Amino acid sequence: MSTSHTIKFMIFSTLAFACMNVTVKYLSDISAFQIVFFRSISSLVFTFGFLLKNNIPILGNKRKLLVYRGIAGVTSMTFFFMSIKYLPVATAVSLRYIAPIFAAVFAVLFLKERIKPLQWLFFIMAFSGVIVLKGFDTQIDSYGLLLVLIAAVFSGLVYTLINKIGTNDHPVVVVNYFMVIATVVGGTLSIFNWKTPEGLEWLFLISLGVFGYFGQLYMTKAFQNAATNQVAPLKYIEVIFTLIFGLLWFDEIYTIWSLIGITLIISGLVLNVIYKGKQSKKL
Repeated sequence: MSTSHTIKFMIFSTLAFACMNVTVKYLSDISAFQIVFFRSISSLVFTFGFLLKNNIPILGNKRKLLVYRGIAGVTSMTFFFMSIKYLPVATAVSLRYIAPIFAAVFAVLFLKERIKPLQWLFFIMAFSGVIVLKGFDTQIDSYGLLLVLIAAVFSGLVYTLINKIGTNDHPVVVVNYFMVIATVVGGTLSIFNWKTPEGLEWLFLISLGVFGYFGQLYMTKAFQNAATNQVAPLKYIEVIFTLIFGLLWFDEIYTIWSLIGITLIISGLVLNVIYKGKQSKKL
């Protein structure tokens, strides 16, 4: 396939994820656990259907790691959804994207990987964006910042676990474990503060799984179609879409410090991806 197809796939993917983010923001009266439940159970229709249709073993091979990945994933997703209630939605998305910094730390500790000095420089650039957001942007809620940083830590752990799983299991098997565990955890914890959806809330809750599934599907297609270093930087288009939706739908205001912080985060991470891609070509 052509480069234009790859770009289209990533645009569809990031647009779907951005729609999911703003939908979570809209559902601010519903608990994060209940949102996790609906987001996951509606995705299971797609993942189970795919696995059954293609005769792929549902239980997979690396079962212990798959469970760990699912637990880390639901933890990250829950804290991220909670943070959206306290932060401008594009800011929350940008802060969650510092996960590769934590993934690099976990890779050093558990996978014995080495991180090049220049990569640490890019990570410092990205993390300086967090400092700018917290230090200079008075809109940033400290509790919301703590929630999204916890989400980023567990998201980094997810990257490490997926790396350990490798190609031993089909990607949809990995996602299916995540959705099953998220459905059980979200459903159980939402019992204690359940709010029966009304009117359009039902549609928005069900749409979470649809947006999430197609975001994942088109992202996978893009990564299958081109080299990682070409595709990965395009993931951050999600921030742009989410920022636009936040401005139009919620009348969110982004100060110059917000934009500087977001730019530093995205720039540092994109430079890291490009650098890693060039290094891998030399090997």
